[in-house]
Amino acid sequence: MKKIFSSLLVMSLLFVGTKSFAQYQKGDKLLNAGIGLSSYYGGGLPIGASFEVGVTDEISVGAQIDFYTWGYNFGGYKWRYTFVPVAVRGSYHVNELLNLNNDKLDLYGGLALGYYISSYRDNSGYSGFYDNAYGNQVLFGLHIGGRYYFKPNLGGFAEVGYGVSALKLGVAFKF
Repeated sequence: MKKIFSSLLVMSLLFVGTKSFAQYQKGDKLLNAGIGLSSYYGGGLPIGASFEVGVTDEISVGAQIDFYTWGYNFGGYKWRYTFVPVAVRGSYHVNELLNLNNDKLDLYGGLALGYYISSYRDNSGYSGFYDNAYGNQVLFGLHIGGRYYFKPNLGGFAEVGYGVSALKLGVAFKF
C-alpha cells in the first residue's frame, strides 16, 4: 500500500506544471488514480485508474481498470477471489450547465460498460476463471463525481456510483 501511495506522489510531482486553472474543456486529458472504499462483488478494496479525453466542452470518453482481491483462511482451508473490472466510460461535465464559476472544480456524471474478469483459487488445487460463484460478467456502471484542483493539473477526486465501488477517492491529473 505504501508503494502505491508513493508512486502516486511521484506521478503528481512529475505532472505539476505552470499553466493556469481552467474548468474542464475539450481536449483535456483526465487521469484519476485511487482506491474504492467498498466493492460490489465480495470483499476487498478496489485500486484502479480511469483515463478520459475531452471530445467536447461537456463530454469526455475513455477507459477504466480496477483490481481487488479477497480471501478466506480458516481451519486449514484457504480460498481467494480476484476481480479485474475493465470498462469504457463516458462523462458529462456539468459546470457550464450549472453555471459554476469555480475554475478549480469539475463536476461530472456518467456511465461505464465493460467486463468483470474474475478468478477463484483454493488450497485444494482448484482454480478457475469461469467456474466460481461470481464468474466473469458484464459490468454496467454509473458514477457521479467531482475533481478539485489544488494546482492547475493536480487535484483530488471523489466518485460515488455503482459498478465497481460505491465510493472512490484519489488523486486527479489533468494534462
